[in-house]
Amino acid sequence: MRKTYYFVITLFTFLSAIYISDNLKEKKSDSLSLQQAGFLPKMETFSKPEAKSFVVTDTLNWKLLGAIKFVKKQNKDYPDGVMYPIINSTLKVKNKKRIAMSGFIVPIDNTTYALSKNVFAACFFCGQAGPETIMGIKFRGGTPKLKTDQYVTLEGNFRINDNDVEDWIYHIEDAVIVKGK
Repeated sequence: MRKTYYFVITLFTFLSAIYISDNLKEKKSDSLSLQQAGFLPKMETFSKPEAKSFVVTDTLNWKLLGAIKFVKKQNKDYPDGVMYPIINSTLKVKNKKRIAMSGFIVPIDNTTYALSKNVFAACFFCGQAGPETIMGIKFRGGTPKLKTDQYVTLEGNFRINDNDVEDWIYHIEDAVIVKGK
């Protein structure tokens, strides 16, 4: 009885993977990938941003960016001290590497935008989220036309800032929108 049960579960999992795989072939855009469906681990993806050269791109997520600690240090501009981020080692390795990141577009001013874990109404400025829930964006070329709370996936170079308290902790530079235009 137990062997039959395990056989049925294994067969169901296998057939589900085939079904999703077949649907991916029919619908290449906006469909679940095997990684998103949980059948494959999330690993490095490959993108082709230029000519015929492949660039390895890591996919970051807000949970990983949120795994941060802060320590109070003295600062000449702030006599009572300032909270400085302590970046985890996983993120330090990704510094200055090509990454992909998804989030909501939040306007900073007329020409500057940030990528946020939350929509504008619950973002770092308006809600109770911390500075680790937002990334500064510098687009490749020029700033495209964007809408507040537009959900996008960006690909670009990841940069960490752990010493300038007047700047974002995380940045994505040379960014291009790869999904959500």
